[in-house]
Amino acid sequence: MDIRLKRAYDRPARSDGPRILVDRIWPRGVAKEDAGIANWLKGLAPSTELRKWFGHDPAKWSEFCEHYLKELQSDDVAEDLSTLRKLLDEHKRITLVFAAKDTEHNNAVALRNFVLNDQL
Repeated sequence: MDIRLKRAYDRPARSDGPRILVDRIWPRGVAKEDAGIANWLKGLAPSTELRKWFGHDPAKWSEFCEHYLKELQSDDVAEDLSTLRKLLDEHKRITLVFAAKDTEHNNAVALRNFVLNDQL
C-alpha cells in the first residue's frame, strides 16, 4: 500500500494515483479543474473545533493526533472511511491532498499513519 502526501498547491502528477482531498474546506486559490482531485472526503478532516484549537502548532501535535484519531474512529466518518478503503483496494497508490503549509504536522500525515497502522 503506497500512500503519498501532497499539498493542494503542488501540481498533480500521473504517478499520484487517485488524489483525495482530506480537508473540510477547499484550498484557497486552487481551481477545481486544475487540482486533479478524484475524491473529496470532507468527513476525514478533523472537526472545525479541533482544527482551530490545533492551529498547526507543532507543540500540540501529539495531543492533536490523539483527538483526531478518536474522531476517525467515530461512526460519523464511517462512510468516508469505507470510500478510502475501496480506493486503497482498487489502486496501488493514492495521494492524500491537504492545504496546510506545514508538511509534517497536518491531518493528512495523521490520517496516513492511522491507515498504515491498520486502524482503517
